[in-house]
Amino acid sequence: MDITTAPKPGSKQGDWYLVQCKPRQDERAEQNLVRQGYSCSRPVCRRERLVRGKCQFIQESLFPGYLFIHMPDGANWAPLRSSRGVTRVVAFGGQPLPVSQKLVEQLQARAQTCIISTFNPGDKVSLLEEGYAGLESIFMAMDGEERVILLINLMNRQQQISMPLASVVSR
Repeated sequence: MDITTAPKPGSKQGDWYLVQCKPRQDERAEQNLVRQGYSCSRPVCRRERLVRGKCQFIQESLFPGYLFIHMPDGANWAPLRSSRGVTRVVAFGGQPLPVSQKLVEQLQARAQTCIISTFNPGDKVSLLEEGYAGLESIFMAMDGEERVILLINLMNRQQQISMPLASVVSR
């Protein structure tokens, strides 16, 4: 589930905690915890993948192997240890460390706008950015985590430009 399930009004206040999941089982862990009545948040983003020669968008965890869980004050932690897909609650000095609700909300909001694209150098791409819409270009490299360097042909001259990753799509 990619939507933050906020604590229900009238429920006992509590905190959010980070749960480490077994490899490639964060979705399974989330489903099991939600089924047990816990509120969970597992920010997901869309990633572009080449599957059998076609580009497809799949959803995957923004933080693979982890999810956030809301534990009301005085809640029983024991069921977490035996939940399928759960490895442990992340703790420091033997005590689970709370995560601010605001951080969980910000990560969830950020994940909803996150699209990760896997381009290879030389791939032909199209631009969505105003002023460049529909212009064909060639992917050169990533410029940080959310920007790409492209090679475009402007006025019969090749130029390198840097644009937001969200402004580029595969051709």
